[in-house]
Amino acid sequence: MSKLTIWAVSDGRSGIENQALGLAEAVARLRPAEIVIKRVAYRRGLARLPSLLNLFPLRGLAEGSSPIEPPWPDLWIGAGRASLALSVGMRRWSKAATFVVQAQDPRLPAGLFDLVVPPRHDRVHGDNVFSLTGAPNRLAPERLAADHAAFAGIIEPLPRPRAAVMIGGRSRAFDLSPSRAEAMAHELDLALEQEGAALLMTFSRRTPERAKAILTERLAHHPGITWDGAGPNPYYAFLAAADFVAVTEDSTNMAAEAASVGAPVFVLKMDGRSLRMRRFHEDLEARGAARPFGGAFYRWTYEPLRETDRAAEEILRRMDARLA
Repeated sequence: MSKLTIWAVSDGRSGIENQALGLAEAVARLRPAEIVIKRVAYRRGLARLPSLLNLFPLRGLAEGSSPIEPPWPDLWIGAGRASLALSVGMRRWSKAATFVVQAQDPRLPAGLFDLVVPPRHDRVHGDNVFSLTGAPNRLAPERLAADHAAFAGIIEPLPRPRAAVMIGGRSRAFDLSPSRAEAMAHELDLALEQEGAALLMTFSRRTPERAKAILTERLAHHPGITWDGAGPNPYYAFLAAADFVAVTEDSTNMAAEAASVGAPVFVLKMDGRSLRMRRFHEDLEARGAARPFGGAFYRWTYEPLRETDRAAEEILRRMDARLA
């Protein structure tokens, strides 16, 4: 069987790119494939243009963008706004030979793509829509094991249980003020103390510096590791080693990845609110994966999410059906 060629297309931001790349890697675990990462941006003035009005997206690509030119791939997986006009054009340029998948909610008619893979909480519907709890991610057993092994020298000496704490930051709907960071640190301090748990903590690039300093200082007396952003990222190693995972409520990716591991997931309150994210957390709660953090860690079991693998299986099923 010849290898599939898969392009994972985005603007290169890690949270967006990882969704396209996660889907591509999941397909490649099922069928031999070569994955090519494509990062695109548009010249000034075109970036804000509605996708359907960007009639000549290939001409508008900014210097430094990855080349989008033949030979076209067997499978195109786009994620994020920057990929949309190109995704719409790809079916035409390839004369429908390329199967075009769009991750996230494109906010365009689903019929413009071969398959749309949005979060269930976005409530996108259509015959060619395959909704997920959360978003595609790059988490796989092999990656968890490899990253855990890479950091085993500093993680394994820590006592159990271990609590991974993943802190996000500012977004359109949420923030992490100093007062909220103080309250969060107090709640986590008590929960860690009660369990005698070790702390494995990471921050996002969006985490405000003051909030980061408060959490780091207030929780420093617990055994554990707080990643300061220097050197290799232990994020997946922390997930693999955790008995509990606490994630802030601003990130679909962090919560979905945590729920893919199978450890109890606790959602940490931030400043702000979002009906869309509330629907997502309700979906996780209905799946038995997550609960609001109430100031204590405790155990329960559930079937880990395998949403990215389910989407990859659906992509291949539809590609095979079209060829048949």
